[in-house]
Amino acid sequence: MGTGRLEAFSDGVLAIIITIMVLEMEVPHGVGFDALKPLLPVLTSYVLSFVYLGIYWNNHHHMLHVTERVSGAVLWANLHLLFWLSLVPFVTSWMGGNRFAPVPTALYGGVLLMAAIAYWVLQRAILAEEGRDSLLATAVGGDFKGKLSPVIYAIAIPSAFIRPWIAGALYVAVALMWLVPDRRIERALAEKAQRATGGG
Repeated sequence: MGTGRLEAFSDGVLAIIITIMVLEMEVPHGVGFDALKPLLPVLTSYVLSFVYLGIYWNNHHHMLHVTERVSGAVLWANLHLLFWLSLVPFVTSWMGGNRFAPVPTALYGGVLLMAAIAYWVLQRAILAEEGRDSLLATAVGGDFKGKLSPVIYAIAIPSAFIRPWIAGALYVAVALMWLVPDRRIERALAEKAQRATGGG
């Protein structure tokens, strides 16, 4: 089974998730910039979540780009990832609407942690289908950032009950870490094309 329908379905779900998230933001009653001040926590949490969803969409797209076929296990692993991402609008609204209170901030990290684990499960399912010599296996390698992110989330979640800003800073740090362009898949594709054309 090809990846076209899986990618199209995932793109649609992520688009709906982003739409729900922006629709949950309330329009201020005033007309001046002062009316936006009470909404700053909501806007901040929205921007952070939008960046996270963008990162997942980008990485998901690249991963499927080098995937040749999908199995039932891959389909279910993909749904597992989409389930956790579908909870992002809820935890975003709860955290921002309560000015980064400890419990909502910790739950936000919990959803991020589960989404990271779900992405790893999806990656493993694809690798099991494609094989250890596949292009994805070559591109992923040790996957340092993929292993480090859940560790940071696991530190951030209890930190939310001590100082919520620490947890928030750690969430931002992970997002910034993933914003740095990851060229592994592009490099693997370029090397494959070079070998196919007889380049050294």
